[in-house]
Amino acid sequence: MYVVPPPKRSDPMAGSTGGSDDLRIYQTWKASNIFFLQGRFIFGPDVRSLVLTIFLIVAPVAIFCVFVARKLMDDFSYNLGISVMVVAAIFTIYVLVLLLLTSGRDPGIIPRNAHPPEPEGYDGSTDGGGQTPQLRLPRIKEVEVNGITVKIKYCDTCMLYRPPRCSHCSICNNCVERFDHHCPWVGQCIGLRNYRFFFMFVSSTTLLCIYVFSFCWVYITRIMDSEGTTIWKAMIKTPASIVLIIYTFISVWFVGGLTAFHLYLISTNQTTYENFRYRYDRRANPYNKGVVQNFQEIFCTSIPPSKNNFRAKVPKDPGLPGRSVGGGFVSPNMGKAVDGIEMGRKAVWGDVGAELDHCEGQLSGSEGINVKDGGLGEVSPDIRTTVDEGDRAAMHPRRSSWGRKSGSWEMSPEVLALASRMGEQNRAGGSSSSSSLTTTRPTVPKL
Repeated sequence: MYVVPPPKRSDPMAGSTGGSDDLRIYQTWKASNIFFLQGRFIFGPDVRSLVLTIFLIVAPVAIFCVFVARKLMDDFSYNLGISVMVVAAIFTIYVLVLLLLTSGRDPGIIPRNAHPPEPEGYDGSTDGGGQTPQLRLPRIKEVEVNGITVKIKYCDTCMLYRPPRCSHCSICNNCVERFDHHCPWVGQCIGLRNYRFFFMFVSSTTLLCIYVFSFCWVYITRIMDSEGTTIWKAMIKTPASIVLIIYTFISVWFVGGLTAFHLYLISTNQTTYENFRYRYDRRANPYNKGVVQNFQEIFCTSIPPSKNNFRAKVPKDPGLPGRSVGGGFVSPNMGKAVDGIEMGRKAVWGDVGAELDHCEGQLSGSEGINVKDGGLGEVSPDIRTTVDEGDRAAMHPRRSSWGRKSGSWEMSPEVLALASRMGEQNRAGGSSSSSSLTTTRPTVPKL
């Protein structure tokens, strides 16, 4: 049966001539983000849709400047005529800058934990038997926000309890603070650190559509006045204006409706994610401070700094802390399918790899018990020596007991030597046993 091998996991030592000291955090990032300019810009995995968005903005404005604004320069005075084109160009550049600030910055990603958090009340002490109790992390915790109890969930992917208003994006595979939604048009999550720019982008695009729509009608009326024709004949003489009027009319319903919807969300201090789940229909909103203060919170407060330094060097792994046998912490979803992502992401190879590492850690621990308790008592002394030497060898905490490095499925030389020696003994034992059976087989008398 053919089994699809898992993809190679990011190994700081793989493909690096200078070791892990040369790697940056953005090069070993575990989520689905795409980085540009050596980690200075971070985008979502659907960053290609950003090209389509830019085209849908730039192409209509270019047609407007060539076929409408350039003709209006002859009808108006020089300063007024050229200002129509200049305003359109500057407005377009402003919209594109807002688009880049929305899609190319950290939306508020919470860094993942390397290990699950310790349960509350656990002081690290062991019981009389020298074993730590097996503690299960609670799936949901309750915290108080402005006098109202709010539930927070544990994220199995990021191994942390999500702060209030935080959610895990299934597309970017990150926990994002004040998660609003994932916008496919900008190719990025909309969260705490880019929501302001997102709203400014949508509202500015609405104004740009209204600007182009208005001056297309101005040009048509100019043709009607100069030639004394009807509106239909004037529209026939400028087909570019007709196309732009239809295009901007359709677009303004989309971006204009989105602007109105987010004005409502800002005034009530909600997110799109919260609004779609009807979280505040039957209970009070603990974040609502009134219309004025809600708008001040979005537009008049400083944007918090990013919690991730993507250009920083990857810190050296200090190794897993030692644990007593039989103890440890259990994830709230142990034995279940991985469902820590709220937007329906299926299990991926990364999660399977994490489970493999966990199982291998348990396997290595159990082998240590067998060796210590005399589980290899029936093995020959030379094989026991080989095993003891392998146990005494300095092992990296991320390596399994079978000598497999991260991303490699090869057997260590010690295990290969042990396997070959076992095979030789089995063949020798098989031949000796077969010969003994041959010599001691009773003869059957012939009748």
